[in-house]
Amino acid sequence: MEILDSPSADLDVEAALDALARRYRGAGGPGLQLLNLIGGQAENLLDRLPAAIRSQLDTRTEAALHVALRAASHSRRSVRDQPGWLNTAVTTAMGAAGGFGGLPTALAELPVTTTVLLRVIQGIATEHGFDPEEEGVKFDCIRVFAAAGPLEADDGTDLAFISTRMIVTGQAVQSLIVRVAPRLATVLGQKLAAQTVPVLGAVAGAATNYAYTSYYQEMAHVHFGLRRLAIHADQDHAELIEGLRERVEDPPVKRAG
Repeated sequence: MEILDSPSADLDVEAALDALARRYRGAGGPGLQLLNLIGGQAENLLDRLPAAIRSQLDTRTEAALHVALRAASHSRRSVRDQPGWLNTAVTTAMGAAGGFGGLPTALAELPVTTTVLLRVIQGIATEHGFDPEEEGVKFDCIRVFAAAGPLEADDGTDLAFISTRMIVTGQAVQSLIVRVAPRLATVLGQKLAAQTVPVLGAVAGAATNYAYTSYYQEMAHVHFGLRRLAIHADQDHAELIEGLRERVEDPPVKRAG
């Protein structure tokens, strides 16, 4: 994986890790607000879905990821990357439309939102100096989707997955999609269930997409920020992840002025 720009001469690794840790800890904030809005707990949301839909979540999610990867890459040839606030606004509107008609429209909106989210992640990779057409960067864009999601408590698995060593081969991206799909299926299943809330479906759809877009943008910044830092600082990626883990698990205490 190569980076497209030159490293900064005055790079402060410790300060960079501090900033990434703040991003990581703050990523799920909108999700907590969403839970208060819909008045439920994330683990109970999936129970609202029909059994037939729950049983198809893995296969639907895997198919959505395959479609999203192709569509997001092709769209780069004609549509430039957009600022984060605009991406969030677009997906929020899409979520409202998906939730307006209940489960049928939410299911139709799911692959579209997945494509937009992946395109957003590719844009952040570019922002950090990486080429999203490179196989290794495609691989990492999918890997961002392995994060737990904004409705889950941080159990450390996000950092664990980022640190997993994987060899990028011709079939690596396809294999990763199969591996990520069950985890992402749970995340997207919660989103679908929230959009089926009676009366509040459109509001919940808008809120979930706002939360999801905000969350995955932050996680993409953490993921590619670490990649960039490892290259610019010429430090081992695993060691930087361990430094980030220490900051996330034991954040610094602010002292009174």
